[in-house]
Amino acid sequence: MADARTAPGQGREQDRNRRTFITPEGVDLKLDIATIGERAGGFMFDLVMIVMTLVALTLGLFFVLMGTGAVLAQALVMVWLLGFFALRNGYFAIFELGPRAATPGKRLMRLRVVARDGSRLRGHQVVARNAMRELELFLPLSFLAYQSSQGMADWATGLFGLLWTGIFALFPFFNRDRLRVGDLIAGTWVVRLPRRELGNSVAARTAPTEQPRYAFSDAQLSVYGEFELQKLEEVLRRNDDYSMIVVARTIRERLGMAPTDAEDDHAFLEAYYTALCQRLERGMLFGKRKKDKYQR
Repeated sequence: MADARTAPGQGREQDRNRRTFITPEGVDLKLDIATIGERAGGFMFDLVMIVMTLVALTLGLFFVLMGTGAVLAQALVMVWLLGFFALRNGYFAIFELGPRAATPGKRLMRLRVVARDGSRLRGHQVVARNAMRELELFLPLSFLAYQSSQGMADWATGLFGLLWTGIFALFPFFNRDRLRVGDLIAGTWVVRLPRRELGNSVAARTAPTEQPRYAFSDAQLSVYGEFELQKLEEVLRRNDDYSMIVVARTIRERLGMAPTDAEDDHAFLEAYYTALCQRLERGMLFGKRKKDKYQR
């Protein structure tokens, strides 16, 4: 059997990447900062998606306005100028404002954006970090491309544009958290998603001859009510790694249950949801309802 211990070099690398991240629930997730290669890979994938979308819009417009001559040429130029601007700004902001706080490229690399102070990622932080990308990368390159197309670019203009972009592009290499200027201003990190340990298979957990993996006392089940049950159901349906880790650790702490090294958060939440649901249903049969955790 292969040795599962972490190599010394790998352990030191994990320690360098590890950051303390205290959630509003008081849970320390100990997140790992994304590497520059992971961030670059996610960004390149997103950039390809943006360009492919723009090409599809351009082809559609081309077929609609085919044969209109000058009108078609002007429309295509407008699509590339305005469409690329709207796509590259709206694409990143819309996806990062979602519950996963990650674009498709980041999700492919198992990354997400978090607020460095441990609070919920807010809209102004997403807008700020993505607006700075326009200043860091797209604005100087767009200016340089326009100057070149008009024949007005000289060597000094090109050098200035490349230096401007290079300074911002190299900024993550000179800080330990690998922050872009946009991250620095917005107060955000790009981190790796916490990885859940694989638990037993569903078939093994549901085998009739096997003892239940989790058992909860009546006192532990009386902590939460119908409101918390609904929120727990939403977390299970969304199946987001980050949310499950936070909620599972919060519930364990509230119940006084210490997690093991290879804890399966999804299985734990499913078991607690099932047990809590059964208890609340039994109470309703006798006319007893517990609306939320504040009702005694």
